[in-house]
Amino acid sequence: MGKPAKILIIEDEMVIAANISLQFSELGYEVTGILPRGEEALSHIKIDRPDIVLLDIRLKGEMDGIETAERIHQHFDIPIIYLTANADEAHFNRAKETHPYAFISKPFKKLDLQRAIELTVERLAAEITSERTKNSQETSSETHFILNDRIFVRHNEKMLKIDIKDIRYIEADRNYCRIFSAEREYLLVMTLKDMDEKLPQNHFLRIHRSYIINLSQIDEVAGTHVVISKKAIPMSKDMRAELLKRLQTI
Repeated sequence: MGKPAKILIIEDEMVIAANISLQFSELGYEVTGILPRGEEALSHIKIDRPDIVLLDIRLKGEMDGIETAERIHQHFDIPIIYLTANADEAHFNRAKETHPYAFISKPFKKLDLQRAIELTVERLAAEITSERTKNSQETSSETHFILNDRIFVRHNEKMLKIDIKDIRYIEADRNYCRIFSAEREYLLVMTLKDMDEKLPQNHFLRIHRSYIINLSQIDEVAGTHVVISKKAIPMSKDMRAELLKRLQTI
């Protein structure tokens, strides 16, 4: 997390809550608020959402800390750290059902708070990174479908069809591919190498490390390049003979 973690404190002993808030501020964290009752939590979170909620298990009021955590999780995905003073087995087992990130026993030291928050921040960052990686992999796998006569690419939440015959050439752009068709340009999350392996070989040839061309779209073959729709595309020396051979079979 690039910015300091934002922490909401829900604790009905205001002297303890104020002390915790001061210690968090000294550690560089931002306290979004101090609440004495769980009933106030949801409305506060809607206005200023924290990254972490520090929550006393034995709150006074209509809801105890565990009920408050359950209510928070119904609406928000926010890590909970419990404060507890000699919680009995029943309360502890109920608290576990809400999957807290940590427990801090009263009385506690500043180091206890610091370690609990640091571990929670690291775990939260790891979960965010893992989720982004997962989403990226899922997105990558769904950005294209390559068939014998057409390619479907994702564009603005839609899958668009590109007929193979309309593709002029494909250019590498780091870990992406740019497809240039008769109508427009498309960007795919795919390396040129992977694209080369999936395209129908009777239509396409990789004539350069950065280019795959549609053989039926060639207008001119020169010594070091080919021309497609007035675009000069470089050609590796060792690919010229292969290109001429392939053109004779079209």
